Amino acid sequence: MNTTNTSNTPWLFEITPKNKFLSLHLKEVWQYRDLLFLFVKRDIVTVYKQTVLGPLWYLIQPLFTAVTFTIIFNNLAGIATGTVPPFLFNLAGITVWNYFTACLNGTSDTFRNNASIFGKVYFPRVIVPISIVISNLLKFGIQCGIFIVFYLFYYFQGAAIGLNPSIVFFPLLILFMGILGLGFGMLISSLVTKYRDFNHLIGFGVQLLMYLSAVMYPMALLKEKLPSYGWLVQYNPLAYVIETTRYMLLSVGQISLLGLGYTFLVTVLVFFVGLLIFNKTEKSFIDTV
Repeated sequence: MNTTNTSNTPWLFEITPKNKFLSLHLKEVWQYRDLLFLFVKRDIVTVYKQTVLGPLWYLIQPLFTAVTFTIIFNNLAGIATGTVPPFLFNLAGITVWNYFTACLNGTSDTFRNNASIFGKVYFPRVIVPISIVISNLLKFGIQCGIFIVFYLFYYFQGAAIGLNPSIVFFPLLILFMGILGLGFGMLISSLVTKYRDFNHLIGFGVQLLMYLSAVMYPMALLKEKLPSYGWLVQYNPLAYVIETTRYMLLSVGQISLLGLGYTFLVTVLVFFVGLLIFNKTEKSFIDTV
């Protein structure tokens, strides 16, 4: 069939082979932005279908996790949180951590979960994981709401807590978590297309990473109690985000500009490496999924 454009009307879109490994194709994402918004809407709607409690699940999980951490790590293990109530200390870290894990888990199986769509019609495949990261902001917003409720409760009970002026930069921390989750998710999704058993390690890996991200303890505590293992947290960019979150929301701990700079560099590197490998995998994944 002749597909040559014999008229003088220019093509609206031109689909060509993607042979350049270093091409990110970000321009295409903008061209398909309407489709991106449709995927975001789909992700949000499907969450509430065929569920009994709907968005209440987003409240139950962080509350039960915060209570468990408070009992085990603060009451039994005796981890001190200063003047901040242990439950609120844990809830702050869990709220931000949950956004990262939601982005990571949601994007880590992109090719397998959407193989039926990818095999029928062309569009930039990276739109799907990006839509998951955006739609997860709704879940994060709900969990932030429950954190605000308990924050006000403890504040009016006389707890020594207060917002730090640096709170204006809090959206940047959420951006770091979302992009890190997206970058790691694209890497894992590309690996899963060839190595199916790799998918079984994700749950264990995320659990282990949580303990190495200072979600339930201050970073300074690990350096003090286990100095020989402190580097495991010190070189973890997620730990700096969690620590800075508590500093901004509760005025506890400390902020490390050097650590945040390191987090920024790792975030950019992980995202671009993940995107490059994701774009390379999309060319042949249909043969292996």
